[in-house]
Amino acid sequence: MDQTSDTPGLDPMPEPATPFDDGVLFDLGMDAYDHDVEFYLGLARAANGPILDLACGTGRMMLRCLEAGLDVEGVDLSPALLARLQQKAATRGLKARVAVANMTAFALPRRFALIMICCNTFVHNLTTEDQLATLRRCRAHLAPGGVLAFDTFFPDPKLIMTPDNTRVLEGEVKHPDTGLPVRCYDTRSFDRVRQWFHSKNEIEFLDAAGNIAVTHRSETTARWIYKGEMELLLRLAGFERHQIFGAFDRRPLERETDALIVLAEA
Repeated sequence: MDQTSDTPGLDPMPEPATPFDDGVLFDLGMDAYDHDVEFYLGLARAANGPILDLACGTGRMMLRCLEAGLDVEGVDLSPALLARLQQKAATRGLKARVAVANMTAFALPRRFALIMICCNTFVHNLTTEDQLATLRRCRAHLAPGGVLAFDTFFPDPKLIMTPDNTRVLEGEVKHPDTGLPVRCYDTRSFDRVRQWFHSKNEIEFLDAAGNIAVTHRSETTARWIYKGEMELLLRLAGFERHQIFGAFDRRPLERETDALIVLAEA
């Protein structure tokens, strides 16, 4: 069943076009995502200077930094996600300094000891031009010796060769208010020449009987990146000193099933 208004006689409510148009829905899919926290929070604690959480979303990492007493600000393209971040910060007695901007074109008045792009967000740069623009913007905003840290999806052949329009259950969580199940599905299709995958996302809210009560749908496209390609992008953006890891424990990227974790120094 599609989302409908709670008030009889009203037209169906419009659904978000992307996963980034509704902060509450975004958090349902992201709240359980925490396997990168130790890595990024450790970098933030060691930064010895201001921190920028680029594409900060609803503040999954930024709020942890604020709670640790760190000097951090955030940038995101989605006003809806930033509004949710501000709401969450206020309930915790925190003040969040944020700005609405594209990661390819942000401009802030100060330089940072650490810029982090968490949770695979770099893959939303769909062209080489956008990838380089983001990296160059980051390079321009780093203080001398500052570090850019980010993680991306690495193209595991089993994933990118999945037949188009295969619907996959990505996870099930309990609704924070009702305790009822919420299921997140992704139906992917691929453009393997442009290294793109397109996701049709569905968030299903189940009732007490296990039936689907409401479904929220959205779509997004991302681009995967290979290790050699990333190394070249970093050099072209001015990052001569960089490391690429296969996991957040900083082991080398050696397996097709690895992630792609970048540390690049200004």
